[in-house]
Amino acid sequence: MTDPKMVFVMVDGLGDASLPQYNRQTTLQAANTPTMDAMAETGINGSMDPVEPGLACGSDTAHLSIFGYDPRTYYRGRGAFESMGAGLEMRPGDIAFKSNFATMDKTTGIVTSRRADRNFEHLGPTLCEYLTGLKLPSFPQYQVDVKYATEHRCGVRVRGANLTDAISGTDPLKDNLPLLKAEPLNDSFDAQLTSKVVNELSLEIQKALEDHPINVERRKQGLPPANVVLLRGCGVCVEAPTFQEKYNLKAFMIAPTCIIAGLGMSIKIDIVDAPGGTGDYHTDLQSKADTLITTLLDQDKQYQFGFLHIKAVDDAGHDKNAPLKVEFLEKIDKMLADIIKRLAVAQQQGLGLFSLCLTGDHSTPVLTGDHSCEPVPFTICKPILVDQKLTSSKSNSNFEFIDNVCKFSEIDCIKGVLGRFPGSQLMSPIILNYMKINP
Repeated sequence: MTDPKMVFVMVDGLGDASLPQYNRQTTLQAANTPTMDAMAETGINGSMDPVEPGLACGSDTAHLSIFGYDPRTYYRGRGAFESMGAGLEMRPGDIAFKSNFATMDKTTGIVTSRRADRNFEHLGPTLCEYLTGLKLPSFPQYQVDVKYATEHRCGVRVRGANLTDAISGTDPLKDNLPLLKAEPLNDSFDAQLTSKVVNELSLEIQKALEDHPINVERRKQGLPPANVVLLRGCGVCVEAPTFQEKYNLKAFMIAPTCIIAGLGMSIKIDIVDAPGGTGDYHTDLQSKADTLITTLLDQDKQYQFGFLHIKAVDDAGHDKNAPLKVEFLEKIDKMLADIIKRLAVAQQQGLGLFSLCLTGDHSTPVLTGDHSCEPVPFTICKPILVDQKLTSSKSNSNFEFIDNVCKFSEIDCIKGVLGRFPGSQLMSPIILNYMKINP
Protein backbone atom coordinates (compact mmCIF):
# COMPACT_ATOMS: atom_id res chain seq x y z
CA MET A 1 0.00 0.00 0.00
CA THR A 2 1.25 3.48 -0.89
CA ASP A 3 2.32 5.49 2.14
CA PRO A 4 0.61 8.79 3.01
CA LYS A 5 2.85 11.85 2.71
CA MET A 6 2.36 15.45 3.79
CA VAL A 7 3.59 18.73 2.32
CA PHE A 8 3.40 21.60 4.83
CA VAL A 9 3.84 25.12 3.42
CA MET A 10 4.44 27.75 6.09
CA VAL A 11 4.09 31.40 5.05
CA ASP A 12 5.79 33.41 7.78
CA GLY A 13 3.78 36.47 8.84
CA LEU A 14 0.80 35.46 6.68
CA GLY A 15 -2.00 37.19 8.60
CA ASP A 16 -2.82 40.88 8.27
CA ALA A 17 -5.33 43.56 9.20
CA SER A 18 -7.74 45.34 6.86
CA LEU A 19 -6.30 48.28 4.93
CA PRO A 20 -7.99 51.40 3.54
CA GLN A 21 -6.08 51.20 0.26
CA TYR A 22 -7.58 47.77 -0.37
CA ASN A 23 -11.18 48.74 0.46
CA ARG A 24 -10.85 47.45 4.01
CA GLN A 25 -9.48 44.12 2.84
CA THR A 26 -6.36 42.44 4.16
CA THR A 27 -3.36 41.93 1.89
CA LEU A 28 -4.35 38.26 1.60
CA GLN A 29 -7.88 39.17 0.54
CA ALA A 30 -6.58 41.73 -1.93
CA ALA A 31 -4.05 39.38 -3.53
CA ASN A 32 -4.97 37.30 -6.58
CA THR A 33 -4.57 33.79 -5.16
CA PRO A 34 -6.64 31.31 -7.21
CA THR A 35 -4.59 28.31 -6.06
CA MET A 36 -4.96 29.11 -2.35
CA ASP A 37 -8.68 29.66 -2.91
CA ALA A 38 -8.96 26.31 -4.72
CA MET A 39 -7.18 24.61 -1.83
CA ALA A 40 -9.69 26.12 0.60
CA GLU A 41 -12.63 25.14 -1.60
CA THR A 42 -11.49 21.54 -2.01
CA GLY A 43 -10.13 21.01 1.49
CA ILE A 44 -11.12 21.67 5.06
CA ASN A 45 -10.40 24.93 6.80
CA GLY A 46 -10.03 26.71 10.09
CA SER A 47 -8.41 29.57 11.97
CA MET A 48 -5.36 28.84 14.10
CA ASP A 49 -3.94 30.57 17.15
CA PRO A 50 -0.29 29.47 16.77
CA VAL A 51 0.21 29.26 20.54
CA GLU A 52 -2.91 30.59 22.27
CA PRO A 53 -5.54 33.31 21.80
CA GLY A 54 -4.32 36.80 22.54
CA LEU A 55 -0.61 35.99 22.34
CA ALA A 56 1.53 37.85 19.79
CA CYS A 57 4.19 35.18 19.47
CA GLY A 58 7.55 34.97 17.77
CA SER A 59 8.27 32.56 14.94
CA ASP A 60 10.26 30.28 17.23
CA THR A 61 7.57 29.75 19.87
CA ALA A 62 4.93 29.52 17.13
CA HIS A 63 6.79 26.80 15.25
CA LEU A 64 7.46 24.85 18.44
CA SER A 65 3.76 24.93 19.26
CA ILE A 66 2.71 24.03 15.72
CA PHE A 67 5.09 21.07 15.69
CA GLY A 68 3.48 19.94 18.95
CA TYR A 69 6.15 21.03 21.46
CA ASP A 70 4.77 23.19 24.26
CA PRO A 71 6.94 26.35 24.31
CA ARG A 72 6.54 26.58 28.08
CA THR A 73 8.35 23.27 28.37
CA TYR A 74 10.77 23.29 25.46
CA TYR A 75 11.55 26.92 24.71
CA ARG A 76 14.97 28.02 25.98
CA GLY A 77 15.55 31.19 23.98
CA ARG A 78 15.75 31.78 20.25
CA GLY A 79 19.49 32.35 20.23
CA ALA A 80 20.32 28.66 20.11
CA PHE A 81 17.99 28.12 17.13
CA GLU A 82 19.48 31.04 15.19
CA SER A 83 23.05 29.99 15.90
CA MET A 84 22.49 26.33 15.06
CA GLY A 85 20.74 27.29 11.84
CA ALA A 86 23.67 29.54 10.93
CA GLY A 87 26.07 26.62 11.41
CA LEU A 88 27.29 26.97 14.98
CA GLU A 89 27.30 23.70 16.90
CA MET A 90 25.65 23.96 20.32
CA ARG A 91 26.95 21.90 23.25
CA PRO A 92 25.44 21.66 26.72
CA GLY A 93 26.66 24.71 28.65
CA ASP A 94 26.92 26.99 25.59
CA ILE A 95 24.77 30.09 25.31
CA ALA A 96 23.83 31.78 22.05
CA PHE A 97 22.00 34.85 20.80
CA LYS A 98 19.83 35.76 17.83
CA SER A 99 21.60 38.96 16.90
CA ASN A 100 21.29 41.97 14.60
CA PHE A 101 23.97 44.14 13.05
CA ALA A 102 22.58 47.55 14.00
CA THR A 103 23.45 51.24 14.07
CA MET A 104 24.10 53.13 17.30
CA ASP A 105 24.85 56.78 17.98
CA LYS A 106 28.05 56.36 19.94
CA THR A 107 27.73 59.71 21.70
CA THR A 108 24.27 58.98 23.15
CA GLY A 109 24.13 55.19 23.25
CA ILE A 110 20.87 55.32 21.26
CA VAL A 111 20.21 52.52 18.77
CA THR A 112 19.02 54.59 15.82
CA SER A 113 18.29 51.55 13.64
CA ARG A 114 17.97 47.94 14.75
CA ARG A 115 18.75 46.86 11.19
CA ALA A 116 21.92 48.39 9.77
CA ASP A 117 20.89 47.20 6.31
CA ARG A 118 18.55 44.45 5.06
CA ASN A 119 20.83 43.94 2.04
CA PHE A 120 23.85 42.87 4.06
CA GLU A 121 24.69 39.54 2.41
CA HIS A 122 27.93 40.86 0.91
CA LEU A 123 29.17 42.40 4.18
CA GLY A 124 27.75 40.29 7.00
CA PRO A 125 29.98 37.22 6.51
CA THR A 126 33.11 39.39 6.56
CA LEU A 127 32.15 41.10 9.81
CA CYS A 128 31.17 37.78 11.41
CA GLU A 129 34.53 36.26 10.53
CA TYR A 130 36.24 39.35 11.95
CA LEU A 131 34.37 39.04 15.26
CA THR A 132 34.93 35.30 15.65
CA GLY A 133 37.59 34.68 18.28
CA LEU A 134 37.08 38.11 19.86
CA LYS A 135 38.87 38.22 23.21
CA LEU A 136 37.19 39.48 26.37
CA PRO A 137 39.85 41.19 28.54
CA SER A 138 38.22 40.28 31.87
CA PHE A 139 37.15 36.81 30.74
CA PRO A 140 39.88 35.42 28.47
CA GLN A 141 38.77 31.84 29.12
CA TYR A 142 35.52 32.30 27.17
CA GLN A 143 35.31 31.52 23.46
CA VAL A 144 33.28 33.74 21.14
CA ASP A 145 32.05 32.60 17.72
CA VAL A 146 29.90 34.59 15.29
CA LYS A 147 28.20 33.19 12.19
CA TYR A 148 26.28 35.06 9.51
CA ALA A 149 22.61 34.14 9.12
CA THR A 150 20.53 36.22 6.67
CA GLU A 151 20.06 39.91 5.89
CA HIS A 152 21.26 41.86 8.99
CA ARG A 153 21.18 38.81 11.28
CA CYS A 154 23.87 36.65 12.81
CA GLY A 155 24.25 34.03 15.51
CA VAL A 156 26.60 34.65 18.44
CA ARG A 157 27.76 31.76 20.62
CA VAL A 158 29.71 31.97 23.88
CA ARG A 159 31.40 28.86 25.27
CA GLY A 160 32.82 28.48 28.76
CA ALA A 161 32.07 27.47 32.32
CA ASN A 162 29.05 28.46 34.41
CA LEU A 163 27.04 30.13 31.64
CA THR A 164 23.25 30.29 31.82
CA ASP A 165 20.37 31.57 29.70
CA ALA A 166 18.82 33.25 32.76
CA ILE A 167 19.77 36.75 31.60
CA SER A 168 18.13 39.52 29.58
CA GLY A 169 19.54 40.79 26.28
CA THR A 170 20.89 44.10 25.01
CA ASP A 171 18.35 44.71 22.23
CA PRO A 172 15.93 47.60 23.00
CA LEU A 173 13.51 45.98 20.47
CA LYS A 174 12.59 49.35 18.94
CA ASP A 175 14.53 52.03 17.11
CA ASN A 176 15.66 55.22 18.87
CA LEU A 177 15.99 53.67 22.30
CA PRO A 178 19.16 53.17 24.37
CA LEU A 179 21.22 50.00 24.02
CA LEU A 180 20.40 47.83 27.03
CA LYS A 181 22.67 46.05 29.45
CA ALA A 182 22.23 42.36 30.13
CA GLU A 183 20.71 41.73 33.53
CA PRO A 184 20.56 38.52 35.60
CA LEU A 185 17.07 37.07 35.82
CA ASN A 186 17.73 35.41 39.16
CA ASP A 187 20.19 35.68 42.06
CA SER A 188 22.38 32.74 41.07
CA PHE A 189 26.13 33.02 40.67
CA ASP A 190 25.84 31.78 37.06
CA ALA A 191 23.33 34.48 36.11
CA GLN A 192 25.43 37.21 37.72
CA LEU A 193 28.56 35.96 35.96
CA THR A 194 26.89 35.51 32.57
CA SER A 195 25.46 39.02 32.55
CA LYS A 196 28.96 40.44 33.17
CA VAL A 197 30.41 38.30 30.37
CA VAL A 198 27.71 39.39 27.93
CA ASN A 199 28.01 43.09 28.78
CA GLU A 200 31.73 42.97 28.17
CA LEU A 201 31.09 41.07 24.94
CA SER A 202 28.70 43.78 23.77
CA LEU A 203 31.25 46.50 24.53
CA GLU A 204 34.15 44.70 22.85
CA ILE A 205 32.06 44.11 19.72
CA GLN A 206 31.32 47.85 19.54
CA LYS A 207 35.02 48.64 19.83
CA ALA A 208 35.89 46.12 17.13
CA LEU A 209 33.27 47.34 14.68
CA GLU A 210 33.61 51.11 15.14
CA ASP A 211 36.56 51.64 12.82
CA HIS A 212 36.33 48.50 10.71
CA PRO A 213 37.03 49.32 7.02
CA ILE A 214 33.47 48.32 6.09
CA ASN A 215 32.04 50.92 8.44
CA VAL A 216 34.57 53.56 7.40
CA GLU A 217 33.44 53.07 3.80
CA ARG A 218 29.74 53.05 4.72
CA ARG A 219 30.11 56.41 6.46
CA LYS A 220 31.85 57.84 3.38
CA GLN A 221 28.87 56.71 1.30
CA GLY A 222 26.40 58.24 3.72
CA LEU A 223 25.19 54.81 4.85
CA PRO A 224 24.55 53.85 8.48
CA PRO A 225 27.45 51.93 10.02
CA ALA A 226 26.98 48.45 11.43
CA ASN A 227 28.71 49.45 14.65
CA VAL A 228 26.85 47.38 17.23
CA VAL A 229 25.48 43.84 17.51
CA LEU A 230 22.22 43.52 19.42
CA LEU A 231 22.22 40.39 21.56
CA ARG A 232 18.77 38.98 22.24
CA GLY A 233 17.04 35.72 23.02
CA CYS A 234 19.82 34.14 25.03
CA GLY A 235 19.29 30.42 24.59
CA VAL A 236 20.68 26.97 25.21
CA CYS A 237 20.09 23.61 23.54
CA VAL A 238 16.55 22.25 23.56
CA GLU A 239 16.20 18.75 24.95
CA ALA A 240 13.08 17.23 23.39
CA PRO A 241 11.84 14.03 21.74
CA THR A 242 12.62 13.98 18.04
CA PHE A 243 9.94 14.68 15.44
CA GLN A 244 10.15 11.08 14.24
CA GLU A 245 9.83 9.70 17.76
CA LYS A 246 6.80 11.89 18.35
CA TYR A 247 4.90 11.24 15.11
CA ASN A 248 6.56 8.24 13.45
CA LEU A 249 7.20 10.38 10.37
CA LYS A 250 10.56 10.88 8.66
CA ALA A 251 10.71 14.60 7.96
CA PHE A 252 12.78 17.18 6.12
CA MET A 253 12.70 20.95 6.12
CA ILE A 254 13.54 23.63 3.56
CA ALA A 255 14.12 26.73 5.67
CA PRO A 256 16.92 29.15 4.74
CA THR A 257 15.87 31.30 7.71
CA CYS A 258 18.39 30.22 10.33
CA ILE A 259 16.12 30.36 13.36
CA ILE A 260 13.64 27.95 11.75
CA ALA A 261 16.38 25.66 10.47
CA GLY A 262 17.94 25.61 13.94
CA LEU A 263 14.61 24.73 15.51
CA GLY A 264 14.27 21.88 13.02
CA MET A 265 17.75 20.65 13.89
CA SER A 266 16.81 20.67 17.58
CA ILE A 267 14.07 18.09 16.98
CA LYS A 268 16.14 16.19 14.39
CA ILE A 269 14.30 17.22 11.24
CA ASP A 270 16.68 16.96 8.28
CA ILE A 271 17.59 20.33 6.74
CA VAL A 272 17.66 20.40 2.93
CA ASP A 273 19.13 23.33 0.99
CA ALA A 274 17.37 24.73 -2.06
CA PRO A 275 19.81 26.49 -4.44
CA GLY A 276 18.96 30.18 -4.48
CA GLY A 277 16.39 29.73 -1.74
CA THR A 278 16.99 32.47 0.80
CA GLY A 279 15.22 33.83 3.85
CA ASP A 280 14.57 37.24 2.28
CA TYR A 281 13.11 39.08 -0.72
CA HIS A 282 15.66 37.53 -3.09
CA THR A 283 14.48 33.96 -2.57
CA ASP A 284 14.02 31.59 -5.52
CA LEU A 285 10.56 30.12 -4.93
CA GLN A 286 10.78 27.82 -7.96
CA SER A 287 13.98 26.30 -6.60
CA LYS A 288 12.25 25.71 -3.28
CA ALA A 289 9.35 23.98 -5.03
CA ASP A 290 11.70 21.86 -7.16
CA THR A 291 13.74 20.83 -4.12
CA LEU A 292 10.60 20.03 -2.15
CA ILE A 293 9.19 17.69 -4.81
CA THR A 294 12.52 16.06 -5.64
CA THR A 295 13.29 15.35 -1.99
CA LEU A 296 9.83 14.08 -1.14
CA LEU A 297 9.82 11.69 -4.11
CA ASP A 298 13.36 10.39 -3.51
CA GLN A 299 12.75 6.68 -3.01
CA ASP A 300 16.06 6.22 -1.23
CA LYS A 301 15.32 8.90 1.39
CA GLN A 302 11.73 7.70 2.04
CA TYR A 303 10.55 10.97 3.56
CA GLN A 304 6.91 11.18 4.64
CA PHE A 305 6.77 14.84 5.68
CA GLY A 306 8.16 17.85 3.86
CA PHE A 307 8.12 21.31 5.46
CA LEU A 308 8.66 24.43 3.33
CA HIS A 309 9.18 27.79 5.05
CA ILE A 310 8.83 31.15 3.25
CA LYS A 311 9.98 34.30 5.03
CA ALA A 312 9.57 37.22 2.59
CA VAL A 313 5.90 37.87 3.42
CA ASP A 314 6.83 38.50 7.05
CA ASP A 315 9.60 40.90 5.99
CA ALA A 316 7.11 42.89 3.91
CA GLY A 317 4.85 43.15 6.95
CA HIS A 318 7.73 44.36 9.13
CA ASP A 319 8.69 46.87 6.44
CA LYS A 320 5.07 48.11 6.27
CA ASN A 321 5.06 47.45 2.54
CA ALA A 322 1.56 46.31 1.61
CA PRO A 323 2.11 46.10 -2.19
CA LEU A 324 5.19 43.94 -1.68
CA LYS A 325 3.29 41.64 0.68
CA VAL A 326 0.55 41.25 -1.96
CA GLU A 327 3.18 40.61 -4.63
CA PHE A 328 4.82 37.79 -2.66
CA LEU A 329 1.49 36.19 -1.78
CA GLU A 330 0.73 36.04 -5.49
CA LYS A 331 4.16 34.55 -6.23
CA ILE A 332 3.59 31.90 -3.57
CA ASP A 333 0.21 31.12 -5.12
CA LYS A 334 1.87 30.33 -8.44
CA MET A 335 4.45 28.17 -6.67
CA LEU A 336 1.64 26.23 -4.96
CA ALA A 337 -0.04 25.60 -8.33
CA ASP A 338 3.17 23.98 -9.58
CA ILE A 339 3.55 21.90 -6.41
CA ILE A 340 -0.03 20.64 -6.61
CA LYS A 341 0.25 19.62 -10.27
CA ARG A 342 3.45 17.69 -9.61
CA LEU A 343 2.04 15.98 -6.52
CA ALA A 344 -1.07 14.96 -8.47
CA VAL A 345 1.06 13.38 -11.20
CA ALA A 346 3.23 11.60 -8.63
CA GLN A 347 0.10 10.28 -6.94
CA GLN A 348 -1.21 8.94 -10.24
CA GLN A 349 2.11 7.16 -10.67
CA GLY A 350 1.70 5.47 -7.30
CA LEU A 351 4.51 7.37 -5.60
CA GLY A 352 2.48 8.37 -2.57
CA LEU A 353 -0.87 9.43 -1.17
CA PHE A 354 -0.32 13.15 -0.75
CA SER A 355 -1.87 15.83 1.43
CA LEU A 356 -1.00 19.52 1.38
CA CYS A 357 -1.56 22.13 4.08
CA LEU A 358 -1.02 25.88 4.11
CA THR A 359 -0.91 28.34 6.99
CA GLY A 360 1.19 30.99 8.74
CA ASP A 361 3.08 31.10 12.02
CA HIS A 362 1.61 34.47 13.08
CA SER A 363 0.15 37.68 11.73
CA THR A 364 2.41 40.60 10.75
CA PRO A 365 0.10 43.51 9.85
CA VAL A 366 1.65 46.18 7.64
CA LEU A 367 -0.16 48.84 9.70
CA THR A 368 2.00 48.11 12.74
CA GLY A 369 5.04 46.43 11.22
CA ASP A 370 5.14 43.90 14.05
CA HIS A 371 3.69 40.57 15.09
CA SER A 372 0.13 40.63 16.40
CA CYS A 373 -2.15 38.22 18.22
CA GLU A 374 -4.78 37.56 15.52
CA PRO A 375 -5.23 33.94 14.40
CA VAL A 376 -4.04 32.84 10.95
CA PRO A 377 -5.98 30.99 8.23
CA PHE A 378 -5.37 27.28 7.72
CA THR A 379 -6.36 24.88 4.94
CA ILE A 380 -5.55 21.26 4.17
CA CYS A 381 -6.45 19.41 0.99
CA LYS A 382 -5.63 16.61 -1.44
CA PRO A 383 -3.88 17.33 -4.78
CA ILE A 384 -6.54 15.91 -7.10
CA LEU A 385 -6.62 17.41 -10.59
CA VAL A 386 -9.33 17.22 -13.26
CA ASP A 387 -8.46 18.94 -16.54
CA GLN A 388 -5.38 20.41 -14.80
CA LYS A 389 -7.52 22.07 -12.13
CA LEU A 390 -7.66 21.28 -8.43
CA THR A 391 -11.00 19.56 -7.89
CA SER A 392 -13.08 18.84 -4.83
CA SER A 393 -13.16 15.34 -3.42
CA LYS A 394 -15.51 16.27 -0.60
CA SER A 395 -18.16 14.07 -2.13
CA ASN A 396 -15.87 11.07 -1.60
CA SER A 397 -17.36 8.88 1.13
CA ASN A 398 -13.99 8.73 2.92
CA PHE A 399 -14.27 12.41 3.84
CA GLU A 400 -16.12 12.95 7.09
CA PHE A 401 -16.17 16.75 6.96
CA ILE A 402 -17.58 19.25 4.53
CA ASP A 403 -17.36 23.00 4.78
CA ASN A 404 -18.41 25.81 2.49
CA VAL A 405 -15.23 27.88 2.46
CA CYS A 406 -14.35 29.02 -1.08
CA LYS A 407 -11.58 31.56 -0.41
CA PHE A 408 -8.38 31.39 1.59
CA SER A 409 -8.37 34.41 3.90
CA GLU A 410 -8.35 35.42 7.55
CA ILE A 411 -12.12 36.02 7.44
CA ASP A 412 -13.26 33.06 5.35
CA CYS A 413 -11.28 30.20 6.87
CA ILE A 414 -12.71 30.66 10.36
CA LYS A 415 -16.06 29.53 8.88
CA GLY A 416 -14.55 26.10 8.14
CA VAL A 417 -15.26 22.87 9.99
CA LEU A 418 -12.10 23.15 12.06
CA GLY A 419 -13.27 26.43 13.57
CA ARG A 420 -10.71 28.20 15.71
CA PHE A 421 -8.06 25.95 17.22
CA PRO A 422 -4.63 26.23 18.93
CA GLY A 423 -1.44 25.37 17.09
CA SER A 424 -0.80 22.53 19.53
CA GLN A 425 -3.62 20.58 17.83
CA LEU A 426 -2.31 21.00 14.30
CA MET A 427 0.07 18.04 13.97
CA SER A 428 -2.09 15.83 16.15
CA PRO A 429 -4.93 15.26 15.63
CA ILE A 430 -5.57 17.40 12.53
CA ILE A 431 -2.68 16.60 10.17
CA LEU A 432 -2.14 13.00 11.28
CA ASN A 433 -5.82 12.19 10.91
CA TYR A 434 -6.13 13.91 7.54
CA MET A 435 -3.14 12.06 6.11
CA LYS A 436 -5.01 8.78 6.61
CA ILE A 437 -7.92 9.91 4.42
CA ASN A 438 -7.55 8.36 0.95
CA PRO A 439 -8.52 10.52 -2.03
